[in-house]
Amino acid sequence: MSVLCTICARGGSKGVPGKNIKNLLGKPLIAYTIEQALSNRLINRVVVSTDSEKIANVAKQYGAEVPFMRPQFLATDEASKLPVIKHAIKYYVENLNFNPNYVIDLDPTSPLRTSEDIEKCLNLIMNDCNCDLVITGYKSNKNPYFNMVEINSDGFACLSKKPEKQIVRRQDAPVVYAMNASVYIWKTDVLFNQTDVVAGKVKLVAMPEERSIDIDSEVDFKLVEYFMKEKK
Repeated sequence: MSVLCTICARGGSKGVPGKNIKNLLGKPLIAYTIEQALSNRLINRVVVSTDSEKIANVAKQYGAEVPFMRPQFLATDEASKLPVIKHAIKYYVENLNFNPNYVIDLDPTSPLRTSEDIEKCLNLIMNDCNCDLVITGYKSNKNPYFNMVEINSDGFACLSKKPEKQIVRRQDAPVVYAMNASVYIWKTDVLFNQTDVVAGKVKLVAMPEERSIDIDSEVDFKLVEYFMKEKK
């Protein structure tokens, strides 16, 4: 069983300019994810897909492979993650004769995940023959059965999901999870038949909310710094 790890790091971040290589407690942000991937015994190769020479140089410095530069049509604001990952896999299959059974994608903006989180996800998909994809998430404090609403066609607010019986406490509502985009793992043959990131037989590994911050703003960056300092 072979595993390819993809780390997708576009150069044109707007929320936090240059965030993928922004200094976080003495190291570029992306370095934390590269080191987590390289330290995992089940991951065979780690590739960073980027359109930025600066990110590519930092990624190589920390031990990741950067055998190609991401095409511009896959580096726009509108480009979704799935075609980027498929592009990386195709490159490894066609040019490097490496055909992985599984593909794990680790988001560089989620540095608070742990090696144990990654290990749980890999073990789950490798030991569950009915599982096509493993994702991570955390128990949401907002619940579509209780305190999340949508605006209907008449312009009125209504619960996003109508419960079978009245729910008066959030604790009594069905448990829902917020995806944190920290870890995705696909069976490779399943991945190429999908057009949506989350489809097929999906299992979820729960992570605590404090390890689920996805850096998309300066506030997120400061929160991650805070939790890392607390951990140290």
